[in-house]
Amino acid sequence: MNKNNYCIIMAGGVGARFWPLSRTSRPKQFIDILGTGETLIQQTFRRFASTFPTENIFVVTHELYRELVIEQLPAILSDHVLCEPVRRNTAPCIAYASHKIAKLNPDACIVVAPSDHIILREDVFTDTIDTALKAAAENDWLLTLGIMPSRPDTGYGYIQFDDATTFPPEDKVRKVKTFTEKPHLELAESFLQSGDFLWNSGIFIWSLKSILKAFDKHLAEVDIIFREGQKDYFTPAEGDYIQQAYTICKSISIDYGVMEKADNVYVIASDFGWSDLGTWGSLYEARTRNEQQNAIVGNNAIVYDSQNCIITLPNDKVAVIQGLDNYIVVEDKDVLLICRRNDEQYIRDYVDAVRSRKGEKYV
Repeated sequence: MNKNNYCIIMAGGVGARFWPLSRTSRPKQFIDILGTGETLIQQTFRRFASTFPTENIFVVTHELYRELVIEQLPAILSDHVLCEPVRRNTAPCIAYASHKIAKLNPDACIVVAPSDHIILREDVFTDTIDTALKAAAENDWLLTLGIMPSRPDTGYGYIQFDDATTFPPEDKVRKVKTFTEKPHLELAESFLQSGDFLWNSGIFIWSLKSILKAFDKHLAEVDIIFREGQKDYFTPAEGDYIQQAYTICKSISIDYGVMEKADNVYVIASDFGWSDLGTWGSLYEARTRNEQQNAIVGNNAIVYDSQNCIITLPNDKVAVIQGLDNYIVVEDKDVLLICRRNDEQYIRDYVDAVRSRKGEKYV
């Protein structure tokens, strides 16, 4: 294992679109949402621990979830769990972790990845990461992994690459031309037809020197906050400094704050069975389905005359479901959700309604 290779796992999201299975107290990254025996963050950590030294893996999360991270990832070093007092999107958390790594190893190369993605072809993923890390070590590049699109999905961001990039045809590295956030259907269809667009996976690879230089150039107001904290990192003063830092740090994504502004951004076209698992619909695609195209987790669901449903129930819950087509059925503890799959974009509205009418304990 290369001692200069580090990994930052981002695990601070709430996962509201997976309510009621995902709650504020235990978001989706801490749930065995696929029914495999591992939570999503455990899968992510295991995937990187196979090729990265365990002591080189950091997790950034909300302070509410520190104990969950330590409980589910017992191999992680406690001072490598970075706790944010408030959510400020991806750029601040990456800046924080990067400057903390800089105190350990100025020659680091870093992979940044969300904690809640599915990777079905892990061997291909590992090879792709190795390729990206070598490229990052040899070039002043900000790399991201782009996914070969299989459909005009409006839920993903898109990356357009420069087909004139002067690399050998077998090399999948291409210079990035544009980023587009979640286009409408007609635009997504045109992206697919053009052949020079990829889905944006949200997985990044770069050298520490390159990302800190990019922060200094494009997002200096965030960079300086976490640069000034280096003297306190890995000391008892770190927590107090971070509490103060996040009160003055603005909320901004790494895509908008850095990647869309930099001129040294490259993408690697990839195909390793990826899903960002952002919606019940994406989970339906990832789960095994029976002959009626129902994706069921729960040992005691008895289903009649129903198809194209995603059903998630506790193993000790007996449920009889009849006559549903294209529905989401989810029970968790004290909440039952039944809604059409085509209407899952309203789940956030349902959560807000439950919060206002019934209180925080249900969300």
